[in-house]
Amino acid sequence: MNLVFKKKKISALLAIVPANERTFEEDMAKFNFTTARSLKLKKVMGYDRHRVVNDSVCVSDLACFGLQFLFDRGHLERDDFDALVMITQSPDYFMPPTSNVIQGRMNLKRDMLCLDINQGCAGFLIGLMQGFLLLDQPSIKKVVLINADVLSRKVSIRDRNSYPLIGDAASIAILERSDDPSEIPANLKMDGSRCEALMIPAGGFRLPSSGVTSIMEDDGENNFRAKDNLRMDGTGVFNFVQVEVPPMIADLLRIAKVSIEDIDYFIFHQPNKFMLQKLADKMKIAYDKMPSNIVELYGNSSGVTIPLAMAHNLSEYLIKQKMTICFAGFGVGLTWASMLLKVGPLTYCEIINYP
Repeated sequence: MNLVFKKKKISALLAIVPANERTFEEDMAKFNFTTARSLKLKKVMGYDRHRVVNDSVCVSDLACFGLQFLFDRGHLERDDFDALVMITQSPDYFMPPTSNVIQGRMNLKRDMLCLDINQGCAGFLIGLMQGFLLLDQPSIKKVVLINADVLSRKVSIRDRNSYPLIGDAASIAILERSDDPSEIPANLKMDGSRCEALMIPAGGFRLPSSGVTSIMEDDGENNFRAKDNLRMDGTGVFNFVQVEVPPMIADLLRIAKVSIEDIDYFIFHQPNKFMLQKLADKMKIAYDKMPSNIVELYGNSSGVTIPLAMAHNLSEYLIKQKMTICFAGFGVGLTWASMLLKVGPLTYCEIINYP
């Protein structure tokens, strides 16, 4: 599905990461695996450290902390936005929506739209699409897009394939109308027939959590996880990314009538360094134009890796100048999406720690 937006922009960006940091060496003690093979895994996949919340912290905590930071510094006023879009796959509750929880906690105005969207790796892009659509309404002049996940709470600490790479984080992007008449091309594809490639099997109404679903099982490769934990078909996801993402980006650039050389940066979701660099090799994109350092510094925080990559790698540029960025998100669903957007100069672009 090809989409086109006009006169929309990201005007500001904030990323929030937990101060609690774990190193790969600390995690290794929990794995039923030799030190030599664990260190080889660290080198190949780009593991080093990741930020994870304490057991009681939820996405609304990260979001409210970030909003309060913006309010306190005068970057955003409480009554200054008309829609709050929340992208998460780790909500505070089944009901009510986490966006409503945030609205209530922050004492925001009632005359606004609160909306939750259940999306993961492509969530930031789907949130941009939704936010841009909302800005077509005359009564909506500013949208706060929050993308947050605390999936470390659903990953087995004894799963060496998933736990070292999972990170928790949140981002707050301010979306507004723009005077730039340039078209903003985007595309989106989904394949639910492969939904089991990334899944938490238990905990919903299909398979409620119970004593049985909490039992740890060995997957045959010395990874121990329960049905309540995140399960990932690593090979399946890798193949999906290598097969589906390059033609998606090629189609986006063809529609936009631009080449790879015309793009300043490719800011993609970061499952791990190995997967992203293989993708860059296949697409013939220089590594320095496609940053892949987020997992080794913060962990894979699902869709939040995209705004986190912007804030970590490009903040000094984005607050001063306009850059042409190709975004792409791909993973759980399975879902893959991309967008070509001119970003900057932003009023602020930074990363803060949640205590």
